[in-house]
Amino acid sequence: MHALRVLALLAPLLWSCAGPSQTTRHRELEEAWLRAAPAASADDPFAGHATLDRSALVDAVLERNPTIAAARWAWRAALARHPQETSLDDPILEYDLAPASIGSASVDTGQRFALSQALPFPGKLALRGEIALAEAEAAARNHEAVRLRLALLASLLFDEHYLLARKLAVNDAHRVLLAELREIAVVRYEAGSASQQDPLEAELAEAELLHREIELRADQRIAAERLNVLLHRAPELPLPPPPSTLEVLEPAGPRDALLSRAREARPELRAADARVRAREAAVALARREYLPDFRVRGAYDTIWQENDLQPMVGVELNVPLQRARRAAALDEAEASLEAARSESLALGDEVRLSVERALAELAEAHHALEIFRDRMLPAATDRVTWARAAFEAGQSDFSTVIDAERDLRDAELGYEETVVAVSRRHAELARATGALPGGAR
Repeated sequence: MHALRVLALLAPLLWSCAGPSQTTRHRELEEAWLRAAPAASADDPFAGHATLDRSALVDAVLERNPTIAAARWAWRAALARHPQETSLDDPILEYDLAPASIGSASVDTGQRFALSQALPFPGKLALRGEIALAEAEAAARNHEAVRLRLALLASLLFDEHYLLARKLAVNDAHRVLLAELREIAVVRYEAGSASQQDPLEAELAEAELLHREIELRADQRIAAERLNVLLHRAPELPLPPPPSTLEVLEPAGPRDALLSRAREARPELRAADARVRAREAAVALARREYLPDFRVRGAYDTIWQENDLQPMVGVELNVPLQRARRAAALDEAEASLEAARSESLALGDEVRLSVERALAELAEAHHALEIFRDRMLPAATDRVTWARAAFEAGQSDFSTVIDAERDLRDAELGYEETVVAVSRRHAELARATGALPGGAR
């Protein structure tokens, strides 16, 4: 029995699988998983908010969205693989009895107690643990990537919510302007200095804006429903109105610094690196499959009547003769490793392209904003003022006023769209460099 106790104590120690480094990494990942738990969220995350704030919206999405919760639980499931992969199989306890020896006057009762433990070749469990740990790290990075993707979507929907409100405001302002122009046309028609077509043209333009208002309000309702779905709320619940203006951020920083930040911070790249490490460990494990596994055994056998022969120890090992199967497994592992390395390189190219594209589109958006703000809006405003005054003085026809009004409306809408485009390009650049948009946590 002493031999059995020694076997039970020493076998797990001799074949201990996860070293201090793996244990530390696993503990750090578990602590990170706990820190990633969303804060308790109220039923109405915007109670008391007079207007909808971008950062508050993004934070609420990160706390409430079930897709993020699913990614976090997938991370937890991957973490749970490590202790499973690094544990020895349960020991096997055996008991045998020689029935004919029971009550025999010539021999003692024959019994046999045995305890055996399967032991993989040293290093195999550690490699399995490395695979599981690398996959858990990839799952953690995937959780970060899901957060970034949904934060960007929330920011873009915020911009859409804002833009629709601004389009409605522009539409309302021009309905008022057209009503004024129609009154002027009616007065001039009654005075005999304008044709009957002028008031009708103004009426037609007003009807177009009324129809446009119906379209914009439908779009606004759909945008609010999409935000509520992203927030895991009932689609019909109200949202605070957007702010009256958007802050126009400054152009981006140095290109090289942004590319360096993206290489370091993008969770997709870090997940790809973790998957490469997992595949490298899988190749090393496939090579070790050419080495035998063991089963150590200790027994106490009273079938042997001589006391010195009753304690027994032994060892079993498999003979790895199926080399074709092991060669195919190694070939599979090496192919998977090369695929993971190629995917990592391709992903690096995609990240670089996303930063370059975001920078180019942001620069174009800032340039368009300057043109609308400094040239097109002032010119369109001055043209409406001139056309209205000329019509009232009988120096121009009403069509010129209507054309000027449409140009001004287009310029105002174009300006609001470019303001939103700048905001969107900044959010996309933040996402491309691995940062949350809108100053979210």
